[in-house]
Amino acid sequence: MTENVLIPVDGSPLSFRALRHALREYPDASITVLHVVDLFEPGYGAQFDFESAYEPLTGSEEWYKRSEEITEQLFDEVKEHADEYGRDVSTVSEIGDPKRIIVDYADETEIDHIVIGAHGRSDEERPLFGSVAELVARRAAVPVTLIR
Repeated sequence: MTENVLIPVDGSPLSFRALRHALREYPDASITVLHVVDLFEPGYGAQFDFESAYEPLTGSEEWYKRSEEITEQLFDEVKEHADEYGRDVSTVSEIGDPKRIIVDYADETEIDHIVIGAHGRSDEERPLFGSVAELVARRAAVPVTLIR
């Protein structure tokens, strides 16, 4: 039985589709939503204006404050989705490489299932899944559901 589900979100429609899937399919499970601020590709796939939000700022304190604002906006939308299903979710934010942090977080906590949006990039090397989803699916020690 699935008790603790992890849903990584980046603000993209697929990440919210993954969240809705988990809320619907695991009604008795504890849901944790993880947002990783990617220092190298902060805007990929996001519906928020991450590209301009993470443009070089005058100092690291200003960048950090802006990343917190964006994460807060993202978690507000997560809460709206959870409210539609009458559910509470836990939210966690990290800064770093999503590929590593998602797998590490699942390993270090009591997560027993990951539901993640698969970003079907159009380049020839990754025609089916995004690099984050692919790595999580390959390296996670728990079952992974990919949402397309």
